[in-house]
Amino acid sequence: MFRKRNQKNSTHHIAKKSLGQHFLRSQRALSDIVDTGDVHADDVVVEIGPGEGVLTERLLQLAGKVIAIEKDDDLAKKLEEKFSTEIAQGKLELLHQDVLDFDFATLKKYRDFNYKVIANIPYNITGILFRNILTASYQPERMVVLIQKEVADRIIARDAKESLLSLSVKAYGTPKIIASVPPGAFVPPPKVTSAIIAITNVSRDNFANTQEEETFFTFIHAGFAHKRKQLRANMRNIVPVNSLTEIFESLSLPATVRAEDLTLQQWLTMAKIHTNQ
Repeated sequence: MFRKRNQKNSTHHIAKKSLGQHFLRSQRALSDIVDTGDVHADDVVVEIGPGEGVLTERLLQLAGKVIAIEKDDDLAKKLEEKFSTEIAQGKLELLHQDVLDFDFATLKKYRDFNYKVIANIPYNITGILFRNILTASYQPERMVVLIQKEVADRIIARDAKESLLSLSVKAYGTPKIIASVPPGAFVPPPKVTSAIIAITNVSRDNFANTQEEETFFTFIHAGFAHKRKQLRANMRNIVPVNSLTEIFESLSLPATVRAEDLTLQQWLTMAKIHTNQ
């Protein structure tokens, strides 16, 4: 059972639109997030934007250590009071800062733990946050995050059309939508439906070396720079014509193909071929 907190700490915080705050109230959604995270005593869990601490409280019951990163001044103070015991015990580390300024590589010091990211993240920083976490020199074992459902669908590529975001995620792990979460599960309710998405098997196994990794991202950024253009036209500025022809022939790609039509494996092969040319 959760420990009873004093009355002054139970006062709900007024959400700040500028920070994209929507506080999760659904117990079912909270359970789905924690269950999918498969949290154990040998885990160190990073929670982004803990808000009022409802997810934090559940994570603390299971994880060996929770690192919560909160930008909001008022919420940080309330969290310090609410979890003063856990902070004193070293079970919770509360970082009062913008998560976009946080260096995820510093988490190497917890290499003896299983490192996971579990959070209800602000929708307005989803893309850059995924990049910062997945491309860090020290990666989490898995991510379980609550994001906008439309973005989750793009990551999964439900329409069979890959995107810059979907490829950037799939290059490092296996994404899966766990459940949809309606607006009414939050206070205040967002204008869109949300989704819990898990990214498992996180690694750099798709890349033989740093050069391949960098080439892959150079390629997909160039390929999606002008979506209406054919891939060949987008790639001409970064790859010599002869090399580009060799790549297209190796993959049996039609001259009219567009970036969204290529699979992850085809992009990876393109990067590998170019790196070894």
